Amino acid sequence: MLSRTFRSSGDTGLVDQRALPPRWPREARSQLGLPWGVARSAGPRVPATCVGNPALRRDLAVASSALDHEAEEPQLSDWFNPKKRPDVKTTDWFAPIIWEGTYNRQVLEKYYKRLNITIGLAVFAMGKFVDQYLQQFIHSANKHFMKGYSVIFYILMDDFSKLPPIKLGPLRTLKLCIIFKQHTWKDLNYIYMRNFSVYILGHIQYEVDFLFSMSVNQIFKNNFGVENLGKSVAQLHAWWYFGHAKNFPYERRSKSAAFIPPGEGDFYYHSAIFGGTPREVLAFTEEYIKGIQNDTRRGLQSTYECYLNKYLFINKPTKLLSPEYNWDLNFRTPPQIKRVKIAWQSASI
Repeated sequence: MLSRTFRSSGDTGLVDQRALPPRWPREARSQLGLPWGVARSAGPRVPATCVGNPALRRDLAVASSALDHEAEEPQLSDWFNPKKRPDVKTTDWFAPIIWEGTYNRQVLEKYYKRLNITIGLAVFAMGKFVDQYLQQFIHSANKHFMKGYSVIFYILMDDFSKLPPIKLGPLRTLKLCIIFKQHTWKDLNYIYMRNFSVYILGHIQYEVDFLFSMSVNQIFKNNFGVENLGKSVAQLHAWWYFGHAKNFPYERRSKSAAFIPPGEGDFYYHSAIFGGTPREVLAFTEEYIKGIQNDTRRGLQSTYECYLNKYLFINKPTKLLSPEYNWDLNFRTPPQIKRVKIAWQSASI
């Protein structure tokens, strides 16, 4: 068995275990370079009658469109007011930067509650990161991540037996996804993204409306709510936000797929958090995989964060998270940070 699902049992926080059907689509197998018939499903998918029935899919699309029309999305000005925080930066492409005091969550709650959305949170944990960080990450996410909404936690790991004890609250589901590795894969971020893209293709895209990928060495300190949902959500790097743009550690080698020319670039983004719609998250994973493979053929090696910054330089995020979502508590908190939402623990995967 390559995958397991755990769900909360009412309000007790107890856990039930359920097996998942052993099927993966052909395109997902090809992403990992596995032959037909080797890989198995990591989770449930849309019923076959829906996937293979164009008429039913059209009916579902019409119903979804009607629901969208009924629940009209609030305008940005209805819930976001950057003038309340004149001490912080804004974007020049009208994407909001989420700071404490700039948003009205209640306006968005009225919209998203009617849509009955599900949000996914994926995290990659191997080796020491399982023992040191995974339990407190999930525990804090269970408490603070999208309270009141249906959430699926996707834990990508190579050894299910190392999973620490975890209690889930109401509306919480946990899915374990096995990590496949090949001997030629050395970079852990590359291993994660290769597997993550397969799981998005295989079933995640059918299970959630929004999806976040987060580093495990973080702790949620306050509510991470629907004000952070969007088509493409990027995390501003807390350190470089207060630095000079000319010093941003972009990839400057012109032959690299992650190259950003000197004098260009908007912000420097942290790899700790990236999210959006499943389609947008998948688009980035595929672009990252293609970029690192092309660079490898050229004898180049860049960092995951550089590829992320190149992608977000070309494909501007529709929502940005302030350093309040990425602050290392070992450092003095600057006056711009009113409330730390997520604490970063100094470690990297």
